[in-house]
Amino acid sequence: QVQLVESGGGLVQAGGSLRLSCAASERTSSTYTMGWFRQAPGKERDVVAGISWTGSSTYYADSVKGRFTISRENGKNTVYLQMNSLKPEDTAVYYCAARWGPIRTQKSDYNYWGQGTQVTVSS
Repeated sequence: QVQLVESGGGLVQAGGSLRLSCAASERTSSTYTMGWFRQAPGKERDVVAGISWTGSSTYYADSVKGRFTISRENGKNTVYLQMNSLKPEDTAVYYCAARWGPIRTQKSDYNYWGQGTQVTVSS
């Protein structure tokens, strides 16, 4: 059972940056594909970015391409989401998730989830 803990959320002005971290409990988590999702009030939980266990493959939702960067440090069992040029519409609870196999964009494809971290972008 992999436990995931997100951190790094907060309140930031539009145009600002934040870096989210997701720490995994197990060393073997370095072999999992990792994803970042977000959920705004009243909306579905949607994929933001994904990264393969080697880090060689990444995926980004169109809405964050060019602004967000996903990365991982397997030696630290940690995945990051660097968020730049933040917009008010990026406001949401951000979750990290883990799965075996290739990157997928549906939340139902992920087996393990963190508790989420709130990101609020003011205009």
